[in-house]
Amino acid sequence: MRDSKRIQVSFTSSQWKLIEQFKGEFGESDAEVVRNIVLSWLSEKSFISDTIKKRIGLR
Repeated sequence: MRDSKRIQVSFTSSQWKLIEQFKGEFGESDAEVVRNIVLSWLSEKSFISDTIKKRIGLR
């Protein structure tokens, strides 16, 4: 990933326990799981499609 951005985030132990339950479903590494959760949330809330529509002038 040449154009990737690394960030540091902190989770409480209970948040991390919840996130760890998604290993295997959302990815294998911690980074994959967290990245895919964020992208899924953005998609669910329509942020991704709304942004694309604005960029191509549909809104």
